[in-house]
Amino acid sequence: MFSGHRISRRAALTGAAALPLAAGLGHGAAAQVAQKGAQVPQVNRVSLGDFEVTALMAGTATQDEPHKIFGLNVDDETFAKVSQEANIPADKTQFFFTPTLVNTGSELILFDTGLNPEGIVAAVEAAGYGADDVTHLVITHMHGDHVGGLTGGTGPTFANAQHVTGQVEYDHWSGVNDEAFANKVAPLSEQFSFIADGDAVASGVTAVSTPGHTPGHMSFMLESGGKQLMLIADLANHYVWSLAHPDWEVTFDTDKAQAAATRRKTLDMLSADKIPFIGYHMPFPALGYVETRGDAFHYVPHSYQLML
Repeated sequence: MFSGHRISRRAALTGAAALPLAAGLGHGAAAQVAQKGAQVPQVNRVSLGDFEVTALMAGTATQDEPHKIFGLNVDDETFAKVSQEANIPADKTQFFFTPTLVNTGSELILFDTGLNPEGIVAAVEAAGYGADDVTHLVITHMHGDHVGGLTGGTGPTFANAQHVTGQVEYDHWSGVNDEAFANKVAPLSEQFSFIADGDAVASGVTAVSTPGHTPGHMSFMLESGGKQLMLIADLANHYVWSLAHPDWEVTFDTDKAQAAATRRKTLDMLSADKIPFIGYHMPFPALGYVETRGDAFHYVPHSYQLML
């Protein structure tokens, strides 16, 4: 076939690989190909029994000087050492804003609304739904990055949805001078119904009181087909500087001691029972597991467990 000459497999592969380069060199310098920039997926959908759970990327932003936010009770050297050991920079962090859609088969429940109406609507549409398809809108707590998408220039973003939030959370923010509450929540006060610890939003969707980040902060346990997943919202705001170090103080926590105690209690339960969770500010798709590491914890990103 080759006129009596034998060509090794390695030589054949090397020669083939060189052909495109040689061809390009024969026609002058190759044209530049425009780079597209970093990209984060907008949607990640998994199954949980008979439920479909969809994490939505409603926004992401870089923040300088994260030690002014996380680890307020540790020194710069400790913060830098922990960051280096985790292979992340100590001078910058990337925030993610991850509302979650839960399709129970009967209801389409949206948990939190991101920073603005445009971002949350785009994310919901990327998941294959429209704003009018949402039947229930649940607010875990009333910080601006969770209620920002509630209303816009044309009124309620999710006009067909039953609005749900914790009574303790609503009562707290209605008693203080807060811009996010005044602009986003108060105009819809007549549309809200209120729940407490242990109440069900729908069958298999149960409220769990996790205070500290805010006075009425709520997480939600999802259960279907013998499987569980917890939406922990802002229980832990970073996978290293908060989850792995639950006693580190966080600027945004209203009651820092209570927040740390709640983190430890909830993360210990998730670790012991091997329950996956979605954390609102975790690296997208924000889905993972908790492992116990000595007196603290370790974040393990989801791979394919909920695909099987």
